[in-house]
Amino acid sequence: MARNLLGIRLLQREDIEELLEIAGDLKLRTLEGRAVPQIHGQVLGMLFFENSTRTRVSFEQAAHYLGIKVTNFATTSSSMAKGETLKDTILTLRYERLNGLVMRHRLSGAPSLAAKYFGGPVINAGDGQHEHPTQALGDALTILERKGDLEGLIVAIVGDVKHSRVARSNAWLLSKMGAEVRFVGPRTLVPEASGALPGKIFYDLASGIDGADVIICLRLQRERMEEGLLSSIGEYTSMYQINKDTLRYADSECLVMHPGPLNRGIEVDDVAADSERSAITSQIENGIFVRMAALHWAFQADEPAPAKKKAKV
Repeated sequence: MARNLLGIRLLQREDIEELLEIAGDLKLRTLEGRAVPQIHGQVLGMLFFENSTRTRVSFEQAAHYLGIKVTNFATTSSSMAKGETLKDTILTLRYERLNGLVMRHRLSGAPSLAAKYFGGPVINAGDGQHEHPTQALGDALTILERKGDLEGLIVAIVGDVKHSRVARSNAWLLSKMGAEVRFVGPRTLVPEASGALPGKIFYDLASGIDGADVIICLRLQRERMEEGLLSSIGEYTSMYQINKDTLRYADSECLVMHPGPLNRGIEVDDVAADSERSAITSQIENGIFVRMAALHWAFQADEPAPAKKKAKV
């Protein structure tokens, strides 16, 4: 039976371990030029209601490696632009015999609604301010490769936590795996209901990243912000930018990460983004392999991707 991947919060630790093990094995096979499991005869609908480069392209690449046919939908020219409801659009795609959906939507919970009516696997590619599960899986795989373990790490998530679905998925995943999660940012950009998320809150950058093993920088999502949340970009940069000076508060081998799009000179400077400490390009590459794993897991491919050894978590 096919499975949905709607959010990290809904997964058990064992599910996360399985997904990371599959991703690591598929990456090794791909890089070594060995065969990967093929999911034949499946058509995957790419339903993106928000702009995307990294997520869309990496899902397309993942499907290509697995032998899945991809159909893209231009939502601006779809029947929804004529007034059709999301439910009826999903039902249309179901009865046009699509086998799976990858969906990004501006409203939290939209992929869950799609899963209710579609009848096949639905993978959440980001919904509102709710979750972005495959981004968190890619980040976790990157940390595992560089640190060897997730258990016991101090991970500081810095910036616009309030509007970030990436922050939420990462917080759930890392906490389930035994890491200490910290949210660092101005009071106006930390969720009011932060007690519902697994993490400690810091409003001061130096104390928030003190001794951190990993820093995940977040983009300022000005398109989602209400007026008055920031006094100025310059003030934010002076107080919360990760750069060669502020990195001295973190562990000497601290990783710098960013889910993108990257705004150089605001969230990070060139030194932080491009130094040996940076894992940003690895995050992008690993996005392909965790999305291969997500498709493999969701479709339950006939040939399992055996892990050579259990990922350290």
